[in-house]
Amino acid sequence: MVPGSDVHLVPAKLAALRPTQMTVGYREVTEKRDHWKTLGKKARGEAIAAHWFPAVLGPEQRYYIVDHHHLGLALFEEGVKEVKVMLLKDLSWLDNTIFWRMMEHNQWVHPFGADGSRYDYEHLPKMVTGLTDDPYRSLAGELRRVGGFAKDATPFSEFLWADFLRPRIPDSRISKSFAKALDQAKTLAHTPEARYLPGWSGMTDSR
Repeated sequence: MVPGSDVHLVPAKLAALRPTQMTVGYREVTEKRDHWKTLGKKARGEAIAAHWFPAVLGPEQRYYIVDHHHLGLALFEEGVKEVKVMLLKDLSWLDNTIFWRMMEHNQWVHPFGADGSRYDYEHLPKMVTGLTDDPYRSLAGELRRVGGFAKDATPFSEFLWADFLRPRIPDSRISKSFAKALDQAKTLAHTPEARYLPGWSGMTDSR
């Protein structure tokens, strides 16, 4: 991607970037790592140049990334030290309370754990290696890729789907047979119960 004149790109240490969510799907992180291993030196450089991390500059001049958490963790685990940050907003002059209020207002933060519960902002990880695994986020991500629901611009849409699947599919099923869990998720995704979710493509009874 070629940056436009209004895009502000900043080189940043990957280890210094602050996540704005608590979990990722480790299955997706592993897939990104496996893909990275297939790339040569030139292709890796091109991939890093093409994938910017959208971020907000917060208090104490810290960059808070609002997307690409899976990629960030994958790159870190593969030894990448530096990436490009695309600055969305400079809110570094705000105090912590107002900063997080603005992050919430803009839907730039998702402070929910792997159990689906909301946590205080102080529980957000301090770096990408602090992101924990949510198997339901992995399931939701794969569900979208196989057409279970359409890609949608709604922030954190896969997490909304993960929360829908969480009480309906036992975590033991995901760990024992991801394929079977995915089949069940595909069935659930087209039911009327899921119609409130972004990208839903099922049918309702019009009678």
